[in-house]
Amino acid sequence: MTVITRFAPSPTGHLHVGNLRTAIHNWMWARRHGGRFLLRLDDTDAERSREEYADGIRADLGWLGLTPDAEVKQSDRFALYEARFADLRDAGRVYPCYETAQELDLKRKVQLGRGLPPVYDRAALGLTADQIAAFEAEGRAPHWRFKLDHEAPIEWTDMVRGDQHFDPKLLSDPVIRRADGSWLYMLPSVIDDVDMGITHVVRGEDHVSNTATQLQMFTALGAVPPQFAHEALLVGSEGKLSKRLGSLGISTFREQGLEAIALIALLARIGTSDPVIPVTNAEPLIAAFDFAHFGRAPARFDEAELALLNQKIVHQLDYAAVKDRLPADVTEAAWAALRPNLEIVADIPKWWRIVTGPISAPARPAEDADFLHLAATTLTVLPFDAEVWRALTERLKAETGRKGKDLFLPLRRALTGLDHGPDMAALLPLIGKDEALKRLSD
Repeated sequence: MTVITRFAPSPTGHLHVGNLRTAIHNWMWARRHGGRFLLRLDDTDAERSREEYADGIRADLGWLGLTPDAEVKQSDRFALYEARFADLRDAGRVYPCYETAQELDLKRKVQLGRGLPPVYDRAALGLTADQIAAFEAEGRAPHWRFKLDHEAPIEWTDMVRGDQHFDPKLLSDPVIRRADGSWLYMLPSVIDDVDMGITHVVRGEDHVSNTATQLQMFTALGAVPPQFAHEALLVGSEGKLSKRLGSLGISTFREQGLEAIALIALLARIGTSDPVIPVTNAEPLIAAFDFAHFGRAPARFDEAELALLNQKIVHQLDYAAVKDRLPADVTEAAWAALRPNLEIVADIPKWWRIVTGPISAPARPAEDADFLHLAATTLTVLPFDAEVWRALTERLKAETGRKGKDLFLPLRRALTGLDHGPDMAALLPLIGKDEALKRLSD
């Protein structure tokens, strides 16, 4: 069996961190098994779907490297939905209903008032031809429901949640089509999964009850259902799904200068028993990806953890991976020297200015004037090579007796204008002899 997964966002807004996590897990599962990862744009809501949102979804997935093997749009598949709908209608598995939204709401309130679950009572199945004619005469168009088989218990083994059991008598027959003929999510999704050969559906635990009813749709269409993995939902560091987290667009992270792999590394493993680790490519994450490692507790997404993880990843990036994002004159040696001080790659220009100058050094205490003059004099006679910093500080230590902070800090301040920063042994050769002598003498 070829593993085939799908990511099925609605192009009614931008991708946010919650549905990105689902995309990553679908992509990783397919890649781990040498399968296919498909993008399905669920754009049946013509009023809210926008092409610019679809373009944004493609751009976000592209930035992350989650390239789908194929893409389909539900708006191109209406003829298929009509054909399968007709099959179900002929088999008696869908039926028309004429209640208004207000009438249905009143029924639910009555049931709740009696302490009963608000399950649809199937009153539409008892309508006579005269009653239907009367409804249509007053201009009512029917919405359509899928008829659940009350005699077939709903059971499946979820890859995250384990064995699941639902009594269909306690579920409402789901509405699958509105009175205006437009489709709701439930049936087209099943038809697509069958037609596209989807073998695994990975989604949030808020879809568990949808899965219960959709399993019967698969059976009614004569198809074997895919395997399901329902993940615990994403929550913020405060322990709940904040409004910010629910709307945090992927473009936000890109604009912050974060690495795409940092998002993948964090979202791949939060909510699992595997540790979050800094990696520069997804291969180790894919190789170890397993739904058996997922827990039932909510997965906590912490932006501070993401920033720290990103910093660790930046410190591992080799020159070839970032060369196109660096100032043209930043060499491989310069990248190696400056990299340990970066939080994001975009910070490199401010550190590169320490090398190229000019710098603004703090005022020098009087007790350091002679020391820095000696440093400049000493530097003029030393070989200016990769060992120049070690040779300079050893000579100054021997001649002045200074050590530790008293030895190193005045030199760093004079040469960089800062109290801290990159390793001076790597930085001094980059600054160059003439510029270093000028800074020590100024």
